[in-house]
Amino acid sequence: MAERNAARQQQLQISRTNRTVAPALAFLQKIQSHAPNTTHLLGFLILFFVSASILLLLTGITLTATFFGFIFFMPLIVVSSPVWFPICALLFLAAAGILSACGFGVAVVAGSTWIYRYFKGMHPPGSDRVDSARTRIYDTASHVKDYAIEYGGYLQSKVKDAAPGA
Repeated sequence: MAERNAARQQQLQISRTNRTVAPALAFLQKIQSHAPNTTHLLGFLILFFVSASILLLLTGITLTATFFGFIFFMPLIVVSSPVWFPICALLFLAAAGILSACGFGVAVVAGSTWIYRYFKGMHPPGSDRVDSARTRIYDTASHVKDYAIEYGGYLQSKVKDAAPGA
């Protein structure tokens, strides 16, 4: 009887172990089935190094052409620089003005759209904060009004005490 219980316990333990290990083994098998083999890895590395070499060569050619272009065109740039500076400054100011006008236009359209949606009752983002601020302002104003009425009555009684005939 004891041997049967021990064998049963051992089978239960093995089945518990298999239940916890089986998903891990299935996951590892899926990963291994999608893993690249050495041929694919070597082909990817060769493609990477060839592409990097071509880009490095093109970068060198571009920098060399830029350097020689500066050397070749430097006398023309120096002679015509009094004309280039005002033109560049004017173009910069014009571009900055156009971009800022467009930015302000977008801000006005967004703001007016938000206000339209707010007054139509569509509850745009942030409307709850506006409503809470409005109620706080109203509550503060009513408290100040109540305090002024109370304090004003107090001052009226003090004035009558100071000048009984007034």
